[in-house]
Amino acid sequence: MDLEFKINDFEGPLDLLLHLIKEAKMDIMNIEIEAITDQYLAFINKSEKMNLEVSSEYLVLASELLEIKSRMLLPREKNDEEEEEDPREELVNRLLEYQAYKDITSLLHEKEALRREIYTKSPENVKNYIDEKTEIHADVTLDDLIAAFQRYYQRKIDNKPLKTKVTVNEISVSSRRHDIKNILKKRKKVSFFELFEVNSKEYIVATFLAILEMAKNNELIIKQDKIFEDIICEAK
Repeated sequence: MDLEFKINDFEGPLDLLLHLIKEAKMDIMNIEIEAITDQYLAFINKSEKMNLEVSSEYLVLASELLEIKSRMLLPREKNDEEEEEDPREELVNRLLEYQAYKDITSLLHEKEALRREIYTKSPENVKNYIDEKTEIHADVTLDDLIAAFQRYYQRKIDNKPLKTKVTVNEISVSSRRHDIKNILKKRKKVSFFELFEVNSKEYIVATFLAILEMAKNNELIIKQDKIFEDIICEAK
């Protein structure tokens, strides 16, 4: 077996041993202890000849392998009442436990990589988009507008699940402002709820913030003639 790896390539002696077992295509439940011990010791000896630092934990496992090898070579006493314990059992259990740990760690790294591709934004205070100077008629307050928006949003949830898939092309507030300006140029006035044309969370939130920002900048007027009647957005 050609040993071209360095000690530092492995996370510890069990990692090295697992690698050797896989390279030799052995069944982990039935390790050929004599062969694997020889390969492990050959690896350690080659590392020492290359002046690589071999930590004590590698040497400890080497001694354990030699002990298991010697116990496997000794003749076993026949006992009909009690089956003799396999000297490899404890080592196999440790290897299986370490393999499970490695698999979980690999999965967590994948989840972490996927999470880095998702960007979240802190909740925004909608009052930043409106102030006392904003022209809103017929006693329509910011709280009234938010309440109307929440009722609309809840109806959308009840009727059809919102799309929450993360996409590369996100809907921005500025793009929705531009769209609303074009709508008002053509129609002069439009229902507040008609501006929410697409049933996706990103689109709905961006549209609502765009309306508030336009009201704040006096680019549109929000009217409601009577309580509970339709809210109208009108070009300034």
